[in-house]
Amino acid sequence: MGAALCLLSAACFGAMAIFGKLAYDAGVSPGALLLVRFALAAVLLGVVLLVRPGLRRAASGSPRGEAAGRPAMTRGRVTAVAVGLGAVGYATQASLFFSALRLMDASLLALILYTYPVMVTVVAVLLGRDRLTPARGAALAAASGGTLLVLLGAGGVSFHPLGALLAFTSAITYTVYILVADTVVHRLAPVALSALVMTGAAGTLGARALLTGGVDLRFGAPGWLWLACIAVVSTVVAMLTFFAGLRRTGPSTAAIMSTFEPVVTAALAAVFLGESLTPVQLAGGALVLSSVAVLQLRRAGARTNPSPAAVRRAGPVRRPGSAGPSPGAELHARPVRCGPDHP
Repeated sequence: MGAALCLLSAACFGAMAIFGKLAYDAGVSPGALLLVRFALAAVLLGVVLLVRPGLRRAASGSPRGEAAGRPAMTRGRVTAVAVGLGAVGYATQASLFFSALRLMDASLLALILYTYPVMVTVVAVLLGRDRLTPARGAALAAASGGTLLVLLGAGGVSFHPLGALLAFTSAITYTVYILVADTVVHRLAPVALSALVMTGAAGTLGARALLTGGVDLRFGAPGWLWLACIAVVSTVVAMLTFFAGLRRTGPSTAAIMSTFEPVVTAALAAVFLGESLTPVQLAGGALVLSSVAVLQLRRAGARTNPSPAAVRRAGPVRRPGSAGPSPGAELHARPVRCGPDHP
């Protein structure tokens, strides 16, 4: 059941580029798409929190940031960071993504965007949050080569230099977003964090619309249908099914399942939009996806087999039947941040 929920989440996120293309064809502007998406998602998530108050509570256990020796954060600061993630990070990333979508094929855009897990790994190593093992280095090399193949194999009409630049910039922005989100992800309940992020993004896009003369909402019913699909299917349902699957499978399996998002996008683009990837692009995409899966599997192995240093820090594990909880149980009870995904 957990794996099915994670795959459903990946399919919902992967369909977003398709819904966006169809919304553009129905006369929806990028500004209207972004504003309606985040505003409607924020409202829906707010309703979910009102109906299910228990979802407001964060999981028990020490926040990973504090456990790693990072300074504690007040609740007000955590809330401000969460809203800022949406107001600055997610609003910018989504704007770049949908601007690129107007210029290039959805399938190629998805493959370029999905270089962000590799970027997160590189920056995390540079910041000292992770270490670069030989296997991880090989995965990074494969991902870089795969991205190069995707670009070199692009056909004439399917590749747009400005679109590719916007897509890469979107991936970079999302990398920064994830690394900042890592500081608060265990201090707020997932649905509450998502609602704050959506609210912040809707606020920024609403303010931009006011400063630029507003957005045109005078499109027909098909446009509203695709906007509703983006907000409900590719935002709210995608988030909630991912969190439900995460609780059942654990972070490593959920993250590996999410690597199928660009595959879903490419498949749906071929079926509904008539897009196609060249054999060279398909080979490059396979390298990118395999490298991301290897990175996630390495993280899973590290959690399953903790290092000797981690075992020493955890202390001796009590035998069954002894009084009190096992000090080493914190290694398994502590929440672990899932690999990068859509907030």
